[in-house]
Amino acid sequence: MLSSLSRALIATARVATSRPVSMLSSLCPARSFTRTLWMHGGQGSALRPAFLYPYRGFPAVSCGCGGLHTEGDKAFAEFLSDEIKEEKKIQKHKSLPKMTGGWELDVHGTEAKLIRKLSGEKVTVTFNTNNSIPPTFEEESQEGQKAEENEPELVSTPNFVVEVTKQDTKETLVLDCHFPEDEVGHGEEEEESDLFTIREVSFQPTGETDWKENSYTLSTDSLDWALYDHLMDFLADRGVDNTFADELVELSTALEHQEYIRFLENLKNFVKC
Repeated sequence: MLSSLSRALIATARVATSRPVSMLSSLCPARSFTRTLWMHGGQGSALRPAFLYPYRGFPAVSCGCGGLHTEGDKAFAEFLSDEIKEEKKIQKHKSLPKMTGGWELDVHGTEAKLIRKLSGEKVTVTFNTNNSIPPTFEEESQEGQKAEENEPELVSTPNFVVEVTKQDTKETLVLDCHFPEDEVGHGEEEEESDLFTIREVSFQPTGETDWKENSYTLSTDSLDWALYDHLMDFLADRGVDNTFADELVELSTALEHQEYIRFLENLKNFVKC
């Protein structure tokens, strides 16, 4: 009974902590918010002392592996098993989506690297899926609307760094990019807004793993728009444009979801061990 009550209370204490992503989600549909592990710091926390603390008084269960096992651990593992099944059920991509334009993908954990070579240049885009899902605030359900239909979508919008290297040069052009919170256009006459923006630009020594902090870094906050537009065109000519940004969001969302499921599986194994 306590196991069922624990799962019910944890599911009741769910909360969505993300920002609106209507602009990106319209281009790249993502999974719904089902992460019941995220606990509510308000109403949910008020329920915990009265109902969940008694678990801490349960004696450990004897086991030959030498690890500590409690009834609370058993309930936790059962909850994680259910959560893993639900996440796999809504997983959109069983295999990672492909990037168009001849990009080669290299993934190490949460860090991913896209590489494209063309006419004596090498373009490298690096991003990390950690903390890439922006906080969302759930809107109140309209009368007659099901709760599932009102759940926000989880979309991964990571910051990414573009490195452009030319042959026989000692410096690499580095552009630090990110997805803005809201759709931002740089001119009233533009028909289509940029899905991403450039925050900083600098030159770094080619082949160096650690960038020099004393290299001049240009912030685009106060940059002339004509120069900024040329930088955006420079990236677009090398395949980093709105289409690329849209596909990057879809790829990052799939990567992040894979890592989340893997984390739940590791957590379940750790709790059961």
